[in-house]
Amino acid sequence: MRARTVSPLEIDTYQRAARVILSNHLVTQTYPDRLALPLLRRWATELREDLLELFGYRFEVTETTARLFTVPDRLVPDTPARTPSDRTFDRHRYAYLALTLAALGRAGNQITLSELADHVATEAAQVPGVTLSTERAADRDAFVDAVAWLAARGAIVLADGDAGGWASNPDADEALYDIDRSVVIALFRPPRVLQHLTSVRSLLAVEKGPLQEDTIGHRPADPRETVRRMRRALVERPVVYADELTDDERLQLALPRTAGAVEDLTGLVAERRAEGVAMIDPSGRMSDIRFPSTGTISQVALLLAGEVADRVLDPDAPRLQHRPLPDSSQLELATQLDAAIPTAGIFEQLAEDPAAVSAASPPVENAAEPARYPLLDDAWLADAVGGLARQFGRTFAAQWQADHAGLRRNAIALLDRLDLIREVDDGVLALPAIARFRGVVVNIRHRNAQSDLFHEPVTGRTDGNRPVEK
Repeated sequence: MRARTVSPLEIDTYQRAARVILSNHLVTQTYPDRLALPLLRRWATELREDLLELFGYRFEVTETTARLFTVPDRLVPDTPARTPSDRTFDRHRYAYLALTLAALGRAGNQITLSELADHVATEAAQVPGVTLSTERAADRDAFVDAVAWLAARGAIVLADGDAGGWASNPDADEALYDIDRSVVIALFRPPRVLQHLTSVRSLLAVEKGPLQEDTIGHRPADPRETVRRMRRALVERPVVYADELTDDERLQLALPRTAGAVEDLTGLVAERRAEGVAMIDPSGRMSDIRFPSTGTISQVALLLAGEVADRVLDPDAPRLQHRPLPDSSQLELATQLDAAIPTAGIFEQLAEDPAAVSAASPPVENAAEPARYPLLDDAWLADAVGGLARQFGRTFAAQWQADHAGLRRNAIALLDRLDLIREVDDGVLALPAIARFRGVVVNIRHRNAQSDLFHEPVTGRTDGNRPVEK
């Protein structure tokens, strides 16, 4: 492992480079910032070897891009692409993004936004269920969101005009973009020819071939591949819970060298508990979700996590109902995605045999009783958020002060994404990692108004009106 041979004076820089590529996967001359690509080029040789050895990832660096080709172990439904304004991509935005990339690949060095929209509209007409009409404001907004996503990563660079103005009135405004072909090529590098695929499960594959329907998330017990899969889980998931693993995976996760190698490469710190392992990032920059963080939703989520942990661990309170986790079938999710594949685009003569992809192996027997977790029902959650609103409501952003139900939904969704709770139909299940937020202490900082400019200064804390974690 090359990380262990790096000089102690340079190890921080090397670990920062590893965190940059593991958190971004694509780095360009401007994305995520102008310092990232020179840093990765400095350590390209060492990173290429370590990323392949530890995770099975392929790392490619050119003069203008750095690209990490990961190995997907499971389908993850809660990590969508987001616009620069943090709107979640829907089906149309994903379709426009793919069609825009295809159009850019065939274009010259520059293209206007209206010309690009015409190309995408023509291609969209050939995809069932997808249309782009520049006469509809909703379609223009979705298309501009896809274009902005590409612009943020440097695939296109605004040379003149205003995309927002075009979205408002395409007859009055225009935008001109320079195309960076190296970034366009780096963005779309599928491991398989997509026109040959009949199932999304074919993308979840290793060198040994596509996953069987009962092996999505469970591959043959090759010890080297198992330990790589556990290391991938450590850097891709907020928490790796032992109850969600097979016996072989639990054994590899328990070995100190599994997380130790990740610590050496990234500088993350392994936090071990009986229930699993979480990698803690002291820099706070590797995760796409920083928590705790600023903003009403994040602060309420932190406070709610403390309330949940206190309730679950309170020995004097009535015992809570316990339930196993809901069945999150990867096969069901794969089936839903397969139903959306436009069959008209598949080359039937070269398509994979559907039976070979979906043929099931004998189910894996697991005699262990599934773990059960405490349930906090909707009524309790509503009371908890209501109590927080009464106590800290004046510090909330204006839009949430009167929308406690929406605030509760967003805070719960954030905690669910962090694997601290799991949403169910009538409440949430508290997962073990939420215990680290027990006893959160909050202090409100008051700003004292002064009625006269020349009054004696008022002593005290005058740096804001919001709850802060201590």
